[in-house]
Amino acid sequence: MSCNLPCILLVLLLITAALSSASATTQYHDFVVQATPVKRLCSARQAITVNGQLPGPTLEVNEGDTLVVKVVNQAQYNVTIHWHGVRQMRTGWADGPEFVTQCPIRPGGSYTYRFTIQGQEGTLWWHAHSSWLRATVHGALIIHPREGSSYPFPKPDRETPILLGEWWKRDPISVVRQATTTGAAPNVSDAYTINQQPGDLYNCSRQDTVIVPINSGETHLLRVINTALNQELFFSVANHRFTVVGADASYLKPFTTNVILVGPGQTTDVLVSGDQPPTRYYMAARPYQSAQGAPFDNTTTTAILEYKSAPCPSTLGGGGSPLFPALPAFNDTATATAFDTSLRSLKKVEVPADVDENLFFTVGLGLNSCPPNFGQGRCQGPNGTRFTASMNNVSFVLPSNWSLLQAYKAGIPGVFTTDFPAVPPVQFNYTGNVSRSLWQPVTATKLYRLKFGSRVQLVLQGTSIFTAENHPIHLHGYDFYILALGFGNFNPKTDAAKFNLVDPPLRNTVGVPVNGWAVIRFVANNPGVWLMHCHLDVHITWGLAMAFLVEDGVGELQSIESPPEDLPLC
Repeated sequence: MSCNLPCILLVLLLITAALSSASATTQYHDFVVQATPVKRLCSARQAITVNGQLPGPTLEVNEGDTLVVKVVNQAQYNVTIHWHGVRQMRTGWADGPEFVTQCPIRPGGSYTYRFTIQGQEGTLWWHAHSSWLRATVHGALIIHPREGSSYPFPKPDRETPILLGEWWKRDPISVVRQATTTGAAPNVSDAYTINQQPGDLYNCSRQDTVIVPINSGETHLLRVINTALNQELFFSVANHRFTVVGADASYLKPFTTNVILVGPGQTTDVLVSGDQPPTRYYMAARPYQSAQGAPFDNTTTTAILEYKSAPCPSTLGGGGSPLFPALPAFNDTATATAFDTSLRSLKKVEVPADVDENLFFTVGLGLNSCPPNFGQGRCQGPNGTRFTASMNNVSFVLPSNWSLLQAYKAGIPGVFTTDFPAVPPVQFNYTGNVSRSLWQPVTATKLYRLKFGSRVQLVLQGTSIFTAENHPIHLHGYDFYILALGFGNFNPKTDAAKFNLVDPPLRNTVGVPVNGWAVIRFVANNPGVWLMHCHLDVHITWGLAMAFLVEDGVGELQSIESPPEDLPLC
């Protein structure tokens, strides 16, 4: 039997598909959430961990692999796990945010997350999405290229996840519960950490400082993840330049810099060359704090980049102290902006052109008047108020008897409405002096409905209500293109000319500049209910969130899967 050219091409395509499928594997993991005694900063407490590890287990997969992770809750708190940045195509039941895609896993219960990672390579992470448990319940999720594929840059000699975090001497759950009771801002952290160790500059910490090895002439890939609850962080290594090659599991046009900015939820992949004299160099992270007058933990965490041929510390001059990097000032918005605006996709990309949904969301803080039945002890915000936060003047309230996705799929009434406003209910000078009449938002569980396949442009506009601040906004279930960032009030007539429609970066978390705006676009091709929120956990606690309800499309492949049998009950 003869085979013409189209037939041959079809056979080759089938063989390629078969080989691609054969290279993908299914990984099985067990996560046991438990209390573990931990000592930091000269004091001990019980920390909630996964498998007793801090940070939690690093999961390494190839693009195309499937993960099956059974989570057993042996802690005293409810818990869920979110696979931050994973697209979760049609598998919204595995996304994890508490009362959004599932009810929490109760103490003594379990739930198995099942999902496939498709079309993503680089660094993501996983974390608890219940209360403030993610302070210690988190770990790296590294996605390598498929077998037979490679990085779009020379393969590094070694790789190391660098997880930046925060540490409280108190149980973080008690910290947020106190703030929720009093209405005041929560206590700031007592330290920052690198891979859960504070480093040399804190009491009782020097002996556990993280050491990252490097050889002269080597190239080292650092996978930097900001797991901190409430703080954006500058990160640098003394005397070494970074080549930035990726962010949020998406490759970038390489560029060099002395410092990177990583917001909570964001990841950044950087190459470091072993091209300096063989000794010891501090890598350090310190806060970027954009909210004027707001308290914050103004300390610095360190680890050590150590050349393997370096002399022992005891033989070095000056007591063996590593060289320290020059880090920006805590309020250096110019450096933060310069970094964020340097990101470009590796190649020309297909940005959604004709927009079906043109949305404009304000994001920011607010203050609630003290309810008549509350005593002064429960209204310790400014001038006897309680802190709140909102998008488009709606402070988001999570349901408690059903998850939003369950309620949507089962047609359960009264759990949510779909009237989240597409634009601010009242237009005002968002970054100027805002009338006090606009400081108090409404509380509600409002979703915004999107038709499957609709092309969405969203302007995220910061506000100066109470105080302006840089807000890292994370969208579940999607990556999006960041077309532009700017300061002041977004002006569609003049600012649209600044849009990058050629090679904008693809991310899952965008830093909305202090007293400024960001514009993102995505195609709503993943059905389900998807939370969008500020990744400063104090802000999501106060209601700085909303959710998109993306309808099913046509047929099975455009519809969310059926809920798994072991989905937790409320």
